[in-house]
Amino acid sequence: MAPPLLTLQDIHLSFGVTALLEGAELMIAPGDRVCLVGRNGSGKSSLMKIAAGLIEADRGERFIHPGATVRYLPQEPDLSGFETVRAYAEAGLAPGDDPWRVGVLLEALGLTGDENPATLSGGEARRAALARTLAPDPDILFLDEPTNHLDLPAIEWLEEELSGRKGAMVLISHDRRFLERLSRATVWLDRGISRRLEKGFAHFEDWRDEVFAAEEMEQHKLARQIAREEDWMRYGVTARRKRNMRRVGELKAMKSRLRSHGGPQGLATLEASEAEKSGKLVCEAKSISKSYGDAKIVDDFSVRIMRGERVGFVGPNGAGKTTLLNMLMGNLAPDSGSVRLGEGLEIAQLDQKRAMLKPEWTLAQALTGGGGDHVEVNGRTRHVAAWMKDFLFRPEQAGTPVHVLSGGERARVMLARALALPGNVMVLDEPTNDLDLETLDLLQDLIADYPGTVLLVSHDRDFLDRTVTRTIAFEGEGRWQVYAGGYSDMVAQRGSGVRAKTSDRARKDEPKDAAPSSLAPASKRKMSFKDKHALETLPGEIDALGTKIARIESELSDPGLFSQKPDRFAELSARLEKLTEERAAKEDRWLELEALREEIEAENAAR
Repeated sequence: MAPPLLTLQDIHLSFGVTALLEGAELMIAPGDRVCLVGRNGSGKSSLMKIAAGLIEADRGERFIHPGATVRYLPQEPDLSGFETVRAYAEAGLAPGDDPWRVGVLLEALGLTGDENPATLSGGEARRAALARTLAPDPDILFLDEPTNHLDLPAIEWLEEELSGRKGAMVLISHDRRFLERLSRATVWLDRGISRRLEKGFAHFEDWRDEVFAAEEMEQHKLARQIAREEDWMRYGVTARRKRNMRRVGELKAMKSRLRSHGGPQGLATLEASEAEKSGKLVCEAKSISKSYGDAKIVDDFSVRIMRGERVGFVGPNGAGKTTLLNMLMGNLAPDSGSVRLGEGLEIAQLDQKRAMLKPEWTLAQALTGGGGDHVEVNGRTRHVAAWMKDFLFRPEQAGTPVHVLSGGERARVMLARALALPGNVMVLDEPTNDLDLETLDLLQDLIADYPGTVLLVSHDRDFLDRTVTRTIAFEGEGRWQVYAGGYSDMVAQRGSGVRAKTSDRARKDEPKDAAPSSLAPASKRKMSFKDKHALETLPGEIDALGTKIARIESELSDPGLFSQKPDRFAELSARLEKLTEERAAKEDRWLELEALREEIEAENAAR
């Protein structure tokens, strides 16, 4: 096994009197694909910054292999001081790096490089930062929430780009599908310490639940042991005459362990205020259209949304998802066509830009809308301190200004405000930004149990699959189409995911029979990540099956097995047949993929 590129041991870090990391560890070997997971505030970003050499731990050791190169993508990139995006991206190159890579990545990410950094949107700034981070092709990539503010085409392009890299990667992301497709190991930060699973994120939640169950069992055993020791102290014959001081000391230590065990970190408690039922019809749009200048945002779109439906809106940035949503909710008039709203609608809305939060507000003011110290939830008056606790805020944070809160904390504030509004239609515009995975789970449960109607804009494919019953997708040039089911159902029906929005100039230059453009250049055929991964892993799986088959054949070769242990003989024979079929299927699949690889290489070489 190759020596590690980077090692962190016994890392401790505190902010004031609050201990964030208490003995955390991290090891990165060449080619590792590690996802770093944990609750908001558990120290993931801090541990990543320590690993990247950007901040120092209070205590602990950091070793990086001499000559190893590292690049770090921050959550909030700072582009100030640069005249153009290209200048910002090229500033990340080391001596000897090829500037050509910057241009290639900027083009793939939909940027020219001539943009003024001061005028970029959040998504454009994230794309520029990705180009700067990826261009040098370092030994270790540290990516902190790389999918934030990216649309679906950009996320899927990034997955493909990262899957083809040979260097090591450490990822922090709230996007489950992104982590499942790219990670091969999981490091879980929980209560200041780290645990490592040599499997990707797809296995994390089962493993986490096993850890919690084992801890609960251990605490139960410890409590019973304490009860037995206390019983001995009170009633043991020896104890009545003279205490055994060693056992007294052990009892005190056990009680201290029981008290100090924090258990799993707290979960947010999500509860939505409910209004009276709306009418059966929520809204009906007939042939609505909307344009801004020559740009068609919505063209001749019709839909009917009924009470209780969960409808997702998907499309690239700039497609007009929010515009369409505002027209359906009566906040924006269409240029043509009509929108009829149902009776008794009360709309609770979450704004993706957090525009309803004033930076000068304190946390308490933000949660109460600017005044008072109580909030009304489902007809009950609750003190703001109790409402804060439901969303994982500490009482001492009540006076904290909004502008110093983290992205995840601001997201929880907006959720708290939206859920406190009485409504029977919940409109959520990018609600998953900056939320941790556990809070996402709770939000999914809340949407599932919500008695009203939910309209949801999101780029999170897994979240859409888990929550919506219909998907309205952007088809290009103002066209929108309604599909049954979530994102994966939509992909199955239309044969592809969401494509990048083609600019008006590019559309004019395209041949009329050209396929819609995607984010990644389509000049060369490529194998999918799934096929490439299968091509790499199938030989090992075939060899492993061969070893199992050989072992069974060896046992079956015993002439006395059939007469002495007929049940065992039958069991082994059935297993041998199954394994042989499985190996043959994997060999056929490998041959198909190898032929496909050679075909694609030949095609691309001929271009």
